[in-house]
Amino acid sequence: MRSKIVAGNWKMNKTLAETEALLTELSAKLPDTQAEVMVAPTYINLTAAVRHLASSSIEVIAQNMHFAESGAYTGEISADMLLSVGIDTAIIGHSERRAYFGETDEILAKKVVTALEKNMRVMFCFGEELEDRKSGNHFSVVESQLKNALFSLDASSWSKIILAYEPVWAIGTGETASPEQAQEMHAFIRKTITEAYDTGIANKVSILYGGSVKPANAVEIFSKPDVDGGLIGGAALVADDFVAIIKAI
Repeated sequence: MRSKIVAGNWKMNKTLAETEALLTELSAKLPDTQAEVMVAPTYINLTAAVRHLASSSIEVIAQNMHFAESGAYTGEISADMLLSVGIDTAIIGHSERRAYFGETDEILAKKVVTALEKNMRVMFCFGEELEDRKSGNHFSVVESQLKNALFSLDASSWSKIILAYEPVWAIGTGETASPEQAQEMHAFIRKTITEAYDTGIANKVSILYGGSVKPANAVEIFSKPDVDGGLIGGAALVADDFVAIIKAI
């Protein structure tokens, strides 16, 4: 059975004090759930978050990581650095990394390989821009992103992969893909993996939806058969909203 996952990507938000306050509130309000619950604070607060949640089932994950083990990469963070503070899952390929920091499929493929070599889990993000959707190229764009970054992996590596489909036009815009659009793309993703590997792998990988999930739409989106949870942005910064989304799964 596929894991159900609700992950909060905090992006560049929350000071140390604000991080600890939010984690305290989340821990106190966390509902009884079979889903994996994850939070991704900013790098400088990861150690504090891990310590703060030591007795909680909430997992702390990283928003990004570099492909090199060490070296002259000012401002970057390696897999070993993350592992050393108790982080073993990293988000890779978020649309903002692609758009604002020039991360290409080639760079992302290297990051994925490094993470897997370090026995880390990868939450791999991908999705189409608005123009791709309008031109009808959204399926081919998604297929290309998956193929370029992931389809050279051996089958055993997929046990460490979580997918997060994020229609870029629905991130931070208030727009949301309809539940039917989300299901259509998630089913296509699973079909694409089946064709590249096999049905077993396709049916085991968790595919999250990452485009403006809110308490008001979470139940309907999560009810779709190929949607296994969500990568949550803005709503993850408000404890009551994030808890409501966790309950929806």
